[in-house]
Amino acid sequence: MGWIYEAFLGLAVCLITHRHVQRLCQGLEVAWTTPGRRTEFLSSTGGRTRSGVTARPQPFMFAQLSAPPPGYLPVCPADGPFRCPLVLVHRRTFIARRRAVPGCRSGGTGCGRTGFRRGSSVRVSGGRTCAVKDGLSRLAARLRRVGCPRRRRGCGAITGRLGFGEVLRAHRRAARLTLERLAEVSGVSARTLSDMERGRSKGPQHRTVTALADALALEGDVRKQLMELAREGRLRDHWTRPTGLCELPRSVDDFTGHATELVWVSELVYAESSPGVGVVGLITGSAGLGKTTFAVRAAHSVRPSFPDGVFFVDLLGMSQRPLAAAEALQLLLRALGVADQQIPGGTQERGSLYRSLLRDRRVLVVLDNAASEEQVRPLLPGGGAGRALITTRRLLSGLEGVRRLVLGPLPLPESTQLLTGILGERSASDGESALARLAELCGGLPLALRIIGNRLVSRPGWSAAELAARLADEERRLDQFKAGDLKIANAFGMSYEQLTDSARRMFRRLAVVPGQDFDEALAAVVGGVSVEDAWEALDDLVDLGLLYDSATGYYRFHDLVRLFARDRLHKEEAATGREALTARVTSWLLRMATLSGRWFEPGYGRPDRPDPDLAVLTSAQEAEGWLRGNVDNWLGAMRAAAGSGRHSLVLDCAESMHWFSDLWAHGPHWREVFTLGAEAAAALGDLAQQASQLNYLAWVHSVPPSDPEAVLRYTAQALELATRGGATAQIAWSHEYAASAQRLLGRFGEAVTASSRAAEMFKTMGDIDAHVQCLAHIANCLLDEGRYTEALEQYRGLLALLEDPESGMTPSVVTVSRPLALIRIGHCLERLGRRAEAITMLSEGIDVIDTLQMSDYRQAGALETLAALLVGEGRTNESRRAYARAAQVFEAIGDPVASSRCHALATAAP
Repeated sequence: MGWIYEAFLGLAVCLITHRHVQRLCQGLEVAWTTPGRRTEFLSSTGGRTRSGVTARPQPFMFAQLSAPPPGYLPVCPADGPFRCPLVLVHRRTFIARRRAVPGCRSGGTGCGRTGFRRGSSVRVSGGRTCAVKDGLSRLAARLRRVGCPRRRRGCGAITGRLGFGEVLRAHRRAARLTLERLAEVSGVSARTLSDMERGRSKGPQHRTVTALADALALEGDVRKQLMELAREGRLRDHWTRPTGLCELPRSVDDFTGHATELVWVSELVYAESSPGVGVVGLITGSAGLGKTTFAVRAAHSVRPSFPDGVFFVDLLGMSQRPLAAAEALQLLLRALGVADQQIPGGTQERGSLYRSLLRDRRVLVVLDNAASEEQVRPLLPGGGAGRALITTRRLLSGLEGVRRLVLGPLPLPESTQLLTGILGERSASDGESALARLAELCGGLPLALRIIGNRLVSRPGWSAAELAARLADEERRLDQFKAGDLKIANAFGMSYEQLTDSARRMFRRLAVVPGQDFDEALAAVVGGVSVEDAWEALDDLVDLGLLYDSATGYYRFHDLVRLFARDRLHKEEAATGREALTARVTSWLLRMATLSGRWFEPGYGRPDRPDPDLAVLTSAQEAEGWLRGNVDNWLGAMRAAAGSGRHSLVLDCAESMHWFSDLWAHGPHWREVFTLGAEAAAALGDLAQQASQLNYLAWVHSVPPSDPEAVLRYTAQALELATRGGATAQIAWSHEYAASAQRLLGRFGEAVTASSRAAEMFKTMGDIDAHVQCLAHIANCLLDEGRYTEALEQYRGLLALLEDPESGMTPSVVTVSRPLALIRIGHCLERLGRRAEAITMLSEGIDVIDTLQMSDYRQAGALETLAALLVGEGRTNESRRAYARAAQVFEAIGDPVASSRCHALATAAP
């Protein structure tokens, strides 16, 4: 034959494009030999691997090509045995300049922008060279890495024509541009470019293609080819996708907020899924939150990523007759191009055909207003390129493998921005403060904001401030949220109609709960049912978005939903029933609060026989948790009871809070609690109890930021009432609280005298707990006066008494008092310059307070002192942490100045 042809190991013919060069089969080795000459093999690195006179033939495989596509040139030996091109190279990629070279059919050589070096050569028959040796070798190395995309064992014929995305990718690679750089030059976003190259957008608009061609400097036939491919893609989309079926609704121009949620949807588009499991996003939330508006906006924003269609189906989930799955499938199959006569009759068969169509199509299906899992399941993609978005008021917790997004109310700034956008030009005349107040009254619900905005726009004579004044009246607020055919009560009413009778009763009766948050025990009292039945009803309300739940076990209404519940209560239940319900809930809350407060009062603790209808509390920690979690409820019940003349309930509750209040010293409600207690005692004519409540009010005003003049005023009133009533204990407490005011005013002598008098009175009465408190206050006066050694001796004596099991003190009082004594000793040692000892005592006291969760001004001051001492010891990192904690505690108790001071020290440069 005159020719010896060495084998091609793993040879496949491909087109050089941006996407890993269409993945040639692994292991390309190229060799051309001539008779009687040494055979040269080119390895993947372009070097010689072995040589010899005779080479053994090896198996090979290749693909047939009838003709190279436009813009591509063959690179092969001039008189080789194969008359088809073996490797096709795009001319813009590899031909830098045309120059005739004998024996090279390509008609030219040059430098390869993807790896062909100018001047490289490969030996061929008759000594002719083709300046592509290194380029082919590098190409072989790349192909060996990526493999063959079509088949691992042999490559079939290449029959398809290159699409727009493949050609665009080749041109970008030829120009050596990244997606980001081409986006910068052309003005087309990198995301859109990526969709084009991956075939997700097969027919971009003419102006977009023109910008890309200009950025790539394409001219002549190459430019024309790119434009034609884009035009063909547009025509193909036009003729193959039905129009007018399940069309996505228009988006609103003034859409505002939810930036994070839009990113979530965008990530959903490119999310990977398990085999056979489609990517599905589930958007849940209560009525009026704008779930549909959000889903439509999100679908429009990702529409370029779905060239095969974006479809929208309203499943009518809140209507009396939700759309059946079979009907929804029929709509979607028609939208996907299936003729009516080809649509199967059964739901299962329709679902199977639907999933098979979605598997290979880039389609987004928006399923709005879903009613149930049963309705939705047949409509979900079963894997592949299709995606689905579901909106629903229900949680649909039975759906498996879906990505969930809970849509919440808009924050106040975004609410104000949306309202401003709806109002347009007239917003400037209404003023920011009035608009912010309106937005606040709308509770972040987009539907409410749109109704209010439309009302203002349609009534130019109204002002935002005037409408805000109308909305401030809770009794009339719900009626104000209507504009044309928009009425927020209708949105809530649709959810209400979905409930069972028992859940409806629970919903409307929960409107009598005084506070915002409530648990299942209170719900059971409200509904007159067991806790188990209350849980079931609460689950139904949460499922429909009429209640919010939380990880703490408490539930909450949205403000406007609460007003709707109250409206339902007034319209569906008689006045006598409502009054009885309010009285029952008020009584239960006050008795429950009294029971909880007495866990901390000496002489009470765990109740022996609590009322059978009250919740069971097994520890002081549970009692504290209930009091803190339900503070708005029992305080509201105190107000209601005081207004209805139930003074004994009010007084019992206020009295039970005396000892607990010291664990929550900075609670903002204590002034009102003890004021209501004093008024109830006065109404009952109980002078001793009235004096007691006035003394508690004096304590409230002694807590920083203190008001010593108010303390003296209340103690004087208490002393006069206690003297008239013969209440010796309250006389002593009046002296003790007056002493605290004298110390705050710097009258240390008078303060010590008053505390000493009180201490003697408590000792005479046998009240060791109160006696120790008076001794502690005397030590505080010594410390503040600068008599550190005397104060230290006094505190050490107190600590010994607190740690003596035979002292007779109440254990709960010891538990609270001991860490305070440790901290005071630490302060004395710090003033005396005994730094190491001070650090030890302060650290121990702070640790004990942490376990008791007694965050107050005493803990904050101890942390700040400890931080300063640690600086002096060179323990900078520990000092910064102590300052940071002090800043947090000061902020929590409402002292921003001290918080800023400690924060600055915690973050100061070393």
